[in-house]
This record gives sequence, C-alpha cells and structure tokens, in this order.
Amino acid sequence: MALSAQGGWHGYDRAETTEGFRCGGIVLDLNHSETEAPGDQAPGTAGGTEHPAPLRPYLIAAAVLCALYFLYGYLRFSHFESPSWDLGIFEQEVRAYAGFDAPVVDIKGPGFLILGDHFSPLVALLVPLYWIWPSAVALLFAQAALFAASAVVVGRTVQQMLGGRSGLCVTVAYGLSWGLQEAVKADFHEIALAVPLLALVCRALLMERWRAVVLWSLPLVLVKEDLGVTVALVGVLLALYGRRVQGFLLAAFGVFAFALTVLVLIPAASSAGTYDYWKKIDENGGQEVSLLDSVLGVFNSEVKLEMLVFLVGITAFMALRSPLVLLVLPTLGWRLLSQDSNHWGMVWHYSAILMPVVFLAMADGIRRSQGSKRGWLVAYASVAVPMAAAVAIALTQHLPLRELLRPETYRTDARTQAAEQALDAIPVGSRVETDITLMAHLTGDRTVYWVGGAPGTAPDVVAINLDFGWSRPIDDPVKYAEQLHPEAKYRVTRRAGSFVVMERTTPVPGKG
Repeated sequence: MALSAQGGWHGYDRAETTEGFRCGGIVLDLNHSETEAPGDQAPGTAGGTEHPAPLRPYLIAAAVLCALYFLYGYLRFSHFESPSWDLGIFEQEVRAYAGFDAPVVDIKGPGFLILGDHFSPLVALLVPLYWIWPSAVALLFAQAALFAASAVVVGRTVQQMLGGRSGLCVTVAYGLSWGLQEAVKADFHEIALAVPLLALVCRALLMERWRAVVLWSLPLVLVKEDLGVTVALVGVLLALYGRRVQGFLLAAFGVFAFALTVLVLIPAASSAGTYDYWKKIDENGGQEVSLLDSVLGVFNSEVKLEMLVFLVGITAFMALRSPLVLLVLPTLGWRLLSQDSNHWGMVWHYSAILMPVVFLAMADGIRRSQGSKRGWLVAYASVAVPMAAAVAIALTQHLPLRELLRPETYRTDARTQAAEQALDAIPVGSRVETDITLMAHLTGDRTVYWVGGAPGTAPDVVAINLDFGWSRPIDDPVKYAEQLHPEAKYRVTRRAGSFVVMERTTPVPGKG
C-alpha cells in the first residue's frame, strides 16, 4: 500500500474514472497530466459520475431479509429453542429501561446491574418498540430489522461504487452471510445496533464523507465496551486518508472511551469491582495464562483458521485489497486471544459486526483492482461480486436459514406443547427460577432467575426442563429444588413431558 498526495491510503494500482485514472486525491488524465479531485466525493467516482442506486429495490430486498431473519428467530423462539440465556437477559434490561428503572438483570443474579457486566446503554433505544410490544419477540424483530437495514447501506454503497447489478448481488451475498445468519440463530444481542452503524461508518469512509465518519462512529462506544478500540482504528484510517486532526481526535476518543468503560464505569457498576472479561484472556479453566502464551496461541486452532478463511473467503478474498479490512482487527484480536473456544469459530453472534466491514472492503478492493496493469487481477475483479453471491447461496445450504425450507420447521411437536403447558402453570407476576428453555418466555411478566443463581431468594416457582442437559440427571425434581433453596419447601404443580413446575409451599423466609 502507498499513501496518496492527499494522505489517502490507496493501493499501487490506479483506479480508472471517466476522466482518466485516480490515485488517492489526484486524478491523472490519459496524458498523465495532474488535476485535483474533489475531496468530498467517493474515491473512484470523483471527477466522474456516481452510479445510480435507486432506493426501492434495496428496500424490497431488506423487507425480504427482515422477514426471513424474523421468521427464523420467531420459529426458534416459539419452539423453545433458545441457545442461551442472552435473550432473557436483554429482555430484562430493556424492560427495566422501559419502566425508567436501573437496568437490573436478575437472571445474572438478584439485583445484578447489567452495566457492571457489559456496557451497552444504547439498547435503551429499543424502549419505544418495547412499549408497543412488551415481549422478547420484539427484540428478535428489532435485530432482524437492524440487520436488514444494514443490507440497504451495504448494497447501495456497492452499487454507487461499482454500478451494474453489483449492488443487489452484494445485498444477497451480505444478507445471507454466515456472520448474520449465525447471529440470528443466537437470538438477540446488543451488536445488532452496531452492525448498521459500522456499515454507515464504512460507507462514509469510502465516500470520503469525513464528518459522517466521525458522527456514525461516536455511538459505537455505547453499544459495547470493546468497540471503543474499533472507533480508535477508524480514527487511524481517517488520519491515513489525510484527515489527520479529525483522525487523531477520533482515535483518542476511542481509546479514552474504552479505558473509561473497562477501567472505571464497568467496575463501578460491578459488585466485584472489576471488569470480569479480562479473565477470558488470562485464564483457562481457572489456570493463569500469560499474555505471551495467549499471543502464541492465536493461530493454534483449526477452528480459528477456518473462521479467518471464511471471513475473507465470502468476499472472494477481495476484501484483503482494501485498508478498510483493518477494522476487523480489534474484534478479531480479543476473540483470537480469548481462552474461551466459543469466541473462536463461525457460530454465535460475534462475527456479525465484521460482515459490513468485509463486504464494503470487498467493493473497495474491486474498485482498486479495476485499473490494475495486471490483466488477471482486472478479470478476477470483474467476477468477484457474482462469486461472492454464489458462495453465500451455496453456504446457506449449511447455515441456519436452510431450516426455513423444511416442513418440519413449522410443526408443533410434543416437546413444544409440553413447554407451553408448563408456562401456563406459572402465575403471572411470580418469581421464577428456571433454565434456558423457558427463560425468555417468562421475563416479560415475571421476575426470572437463573436456576442455581439465586440462593436465599426462595422463589415462588422452580421450573426445569429435565432434558436441558444437566451435568447429572435430576431424578427427584422436588429434592433438587429444595437443595437449591433449603429455606423453603416445594411441591410439583405441573409435569408435562420433560418439564416440571414446582411451587413453594412455605412462606417467604422472614415474611411469615
């Protein structure tokens, strides 16, 4: 890579425009005389025409994607297939904000202030939707809509840069990308808010709309604490593109925001007085791991390498030709350093925020390659977009949305019916201790605790799924409930399939 006359970070190859060739902030005409390119236009389009990108086709594509994401998420929810406790956690958090209360999440522990775990106050933006639709399902819809909105940003940006049918092709490739599909499968997470924001940041960088870069970057630090480092790297890119003052200030802001949240705000809200996720890097199974060992182990797993290959492979590897791809490094950094194998691979929601970055980096890489002196690179760049779309469609045969093509996905089985019967037996307004299976269905109108995570509370109801996957089988549910809460007695009020609902028969300790 080489810096242009304006400081922009451009490749060695010249990008062709209608007036000649553009390299950074300088347009070279066919006789190699130099003229200044307008600094507020997109690289590769300045001095020429920006390809038209009508909004309507992208809105239609986004509506289809939103419907697919939401349908899949809703079907999993209605069949009690939540993979973790996260949906219940975020529902409790948004519910607290909606009631103008502190974001206490009892699932993490009675009275647990969630800002002492992850710093994600921007989820409060979902409160108006929650007022209308007070349910965990509303969060699934919000995530589907946010992902679909990001597809509009990505697709239209690519269309404006490359023209032809590239925009809609990339909309399909991006919308079906494994990072988004796996995030939909993992239920709602706060990163749903970051995905469209990052798409807008990358668009603004590519279009050289510097003020927009800064403005879209700032809210990222309120989505999740680690994104402050990503914001800092956006500032570095701004500086490399020649906007040194803005870049320095944004980089400093990102570093400051990250340090403030993990060293001050989160510890202040945490009962432990620290940022607990440092342990993901320096501990493995309770054993201390040195930073050197963590660094040396970055590529010690086939799962990590597979994730990295597929991350750039879905862009036909063209993302590697753009400096924009550097924005994936902060997220990849902590994931590869982590000792938690859940962070390494292609599953869960962790890669969703990387998708807008790599797909817009792909468009930038293609644009940079179009004026190359290497004929094979020009030819390859011309087919990279359809290749990316073909890869996305092919991979979908092995990804979550494929389930929508199977008739059994829409059937209500005996397990679902049993779970619904168990829900009906749990009084509205009661305090319930339960496992993941029923959790997100209860948080809207009950106080919900994680089973085993609320000692001394004597909840009104203990409801468990015997097939949940306990470390040891539960042969006597009542005995198990009373082991969790020796201060109370319980009796079975409903048994349906593998689900057991037990109600406390003794007064709440200290109140009777």
